[in-house]
Amino acid sequence: MSDSDVPSQVPVECPGCGEETPHEVLKPGGHATVQCTVCGHTHKVEVPEPTTVDVDVVVSQDGESYTATLDGEPDQEVATGDEFIVETDAAIQQVRVTSIELSGDRRVDQSDLDHAATVWTRVVDNVAVNITIHPKDGRRDETRSLKVYVPGDYEFVVGETASFGDDEIEIEGVQVRDESADAYRHEKFDHEGDMVYAKDVKRVYARDTKTAAWSAW
Repeated sequence: MSDSDVPSQVPVECPGCGEETPHEVLKPGGHATVQCTVCGHTHKVEVPEPTTVDVDVVVSQDGESYTATLDGEPDQEVATGDEFIVETDAAIQQVRVTSIELSGDRRVDQSDLDHAATVWTRVVDNVAVNITIHPKDGRRDETRSLKVYVPGDYEFVVGETASFGDDEIEIEGVQVRDESADAYRHEKFDHEGDMVYAKDVKRVYARDTKTAAWSAW
């Protein structure tokens, strides 16, 4: 057990007080040196090693995926929509839980780590957002698609203009991802001033502010 795994304070029986009191861990080890925070008595005591479990994490980003590990106490809960940091040799990224798999390939929305076999996630600190754009003149039978890469906390606001490279668009509607629906009032927003964070966006609908029409491709 490394020093970083040892708690800074533990409740143990104090010979001076004659009862269980909080103790500061002065020197960790097989038999740690602790000091009572009530009477100041210093003595040695065996500090139980914390029990942790490692759970496989599948991280998805823009159609690709890789694996990582989530570690914690067995009774620690993980649920759809939770966000946490994963660290690999390639990157440190913030991810959001999209599904939890138990043994037997059974999917659930919530579980403790002891029973979770795999936690499925997607990256949310930098995300790809699909935008459907129709021409400036309002015709919807000549639409095109655009994929943009933005920070997860980028705000798509209905009624506002946004620029991506050579494209300038006015946001007309935003559809919310299924796992984010509980955090918003509706699944789709189309009133001026409505805002959805990029990491919660399923698709953006917009109007081209420059081009009236274009050839289909």
